Amino acid sequence: MTRMKKAVAFALAMVLTMATLTACGGSKEKANEAAADGKKTFTFGDTTFNAENEEATIDPHEAYCGWACIRYGVGETLFKLNDNMELEPWVAESFENVDELTWKVVIKEGVTFSNGKAVDAAAVKACIEDLVAVHERAAGDLAIDTIEADGQTLTIKTQTPKPTLMNYLSDPYGCIIDVEAGNEGGIVVGTGPYVATELVTSDHLNLVKNDNYWNGEPKIDEISVITITDGDTLALALQNGDIDAAYGMAYANYPVFENDDYVFTGTPTSRAFYCQMNYNSPVIKDDAVRKALAMGIDKEGFVNTLLNGNGYVGVGAFPDNFSFGGDVVTTETYDPENAKKVLEDAGWKDTDGDGIREKGGQKLTIRWISYSSRQELPLLAESAQATLKDIGFDIQLNVTADHGTIVSEKDGWDVYAAAFVTCGIGDPMYFFTTHCLDDSSKNRGGYHSDEMQTLAEEMNNTFDPEERSDIAIKMQQQILDDNAFIFCSFLRMSIITKSNVTGLKAHPSDYYEFTADLDIQ
Repeated sequence: MTRMKKAVAFALAMVLTMATLTACGGSKEKANEAAADGKKTFTFGDTTFNAENEEATIDPHEAYCGWACIRYGVGETLFKLNDNMELEPWVAESFENVDELTWKVVIKEGVTFSNGKAVDAAAVKACIEDLVAVHERAAGDLAIDTIEADGQTLTIKTQTPKPTLMNYLSDPYGCIIDVEAGNEGGIVVGTGPYVATELVTSDHLNLVKNDNYWNGEPKIDEISVITITDGDTLALALQNGDIDAAYGMAYANYPVFENDDYVFTGTPTSRAFYCQMNYNSPVIKDDAVRKALAMGIDKEGFVNTLLNGNGYVGVGAFPDNFSFGGDVVTTETYDPENAKKVLEDAGWKDTDGDGIREKGGQKLTIRWISYSSRQELPLLAESAQATLKDIGFDIQLNVTADHGTIVSEKDGWDVYAAAFVTCGIGDPMYFFTTHCLDDSSKNRGGYHSDEMQTLAEEMNNTFDPEERSDIAIKMQQQILDDNAFIFCSFLRMSIITKSNVTGLKAHPSDYYEFTADLDIQ
């Protein structure tokens, strides 16, 4: 029976591989046709552009689709983050914080949408108003009361103080799009160097250069983004020349490309691989269980062995290179013997000798939910399953594309392991507002802390960056003391390209991939 299952699994994998390579082959044929016409083409393989990652389209006003919009050069935000994660003008040229509730933003002259329509304050107003009407997370982040447009000047009033309003408007959901042009098939009209022409969810996106681009002439005529969720298939596609660059490559495949035919562009990011606890679960409500879980995951082993050193051990919610990063907070370290003692003292004992602890007739079973489109998450799940088994946990793994549906149900899971850029807008409050507060859209496990609510209110009324950093440290320490989250590692994000590709650069925020500088010889 086992052999039969393996044979079926292998056959399915081969079907998937052939289907993907057939799609890549179609892109290659199109590229050859375009080259014959004197056009430059570029094909990009990405493991993450799919509905599983809440990127079913490139409409920034839907879920996390703004990531695809900004990465693939369709949309641009009012301001962007430089390599030091500091704000720079982009579609806007300046902003002024008039008072704690009022902001004035001046839109650059000469910026146009890809359809040729000029971008003025009225167009930006319409875009932001549509965003907050349909996007729950953005509405909560921005807390906008009113917006007024006068020529190129936009005046925004917020319901409560928002010290980092410009940072939040630099989130991918803040891409400025022409809402009057609509979003048929998930395609929007932005201000970026490329225009989407065809989109099939979880399969591909076709782009052409924006002839009306306001900030230079794009060098590539046609681009295809191919969704390839299997890491080995992605590697094979790059080796075969079916794609010109790859994002999301499994680290185990990196050595194949460490030669003069390929180029790595990489940078440390705040993309964390983390575990979120479900406080609706009776077993997770036990403080000792959460503490033992935090003590039972071998973070260093995961980073050094399974990530091949392409990451950084996590402590807090942010990497060490931030002033409010992991070197200023403390958390549980890998300590299996003390984890056993914590469980013993709390009454979790293995009374029947099967290696799994029980308490009050209940087995110490943890339903661990995750997904595979981030190639490292299944590795984390298997590593945690092995080390926690030695402590007396029964870790039941469910690594599935349907993870979103499962964790939306209060009673269907205990631990959710996922990837998230914790400081993608250059301010620490981003992670807390999305994950840790009573009204957070990603507070999947129902975590509540009176202290966190108080600190969040203080943070939202604090404009001084150093004071905000101090509050962020306290907020991190609170969730670590509660063992509400376990931060396992941070990703060194890399893109692998053929050696003839230039202008494609990894960024600390994990945005901004396709620019007018992208080129291929």
